[in-house]
Amino acid sequence: MFDVQVVSPESVSYTGQAEMVVARTVDGGDIAFQTGHVPFIGTLAVWSVDVIRDDGDRDTFAVHRGFVQVSGDQVTILSDVSESLDAIDVGRAEAAKQRAETALQADADDAEAAAALGRAELRLRVAAGAD
Repeated sequence: MFDVQVVSPESVSYTGQAEMVVARTVDGGDIAFQTGHVPFIGTLAVWSVDVIRDDGDRDTFAVHRGFVQVSGDQVTILSDVSESLDAIDVGRAEAAKQRAETALQADADDAEAAAALGRAELRLRVAAGAD
């Protein structure tokens, strides 16, 4: 079992124990951490983090960049923003997605709009419970 923390500057999204943590890193793609994993530090992509508890249940968080650190029996997710399923405002995410799509139609090279679209799509995917 791991001790897991998912934190951002605004809140602590999760503190507890887990059998496995699955995250997506910028350079390495998806990576799963289980007890006995070697020490690790990685840069997180804008993607979901799954905390899988010993009963098989899973908590999924929308994570907007940051870092994952594994040290001993502890996994820490330090993120710019981390949102649990129940913290996601679906209506707001849908509106943000629409605004970003409109901005990208006007300027396909708008990096801010592309990033906003990615964040909105992640929120909607986590809210829908998709893997």
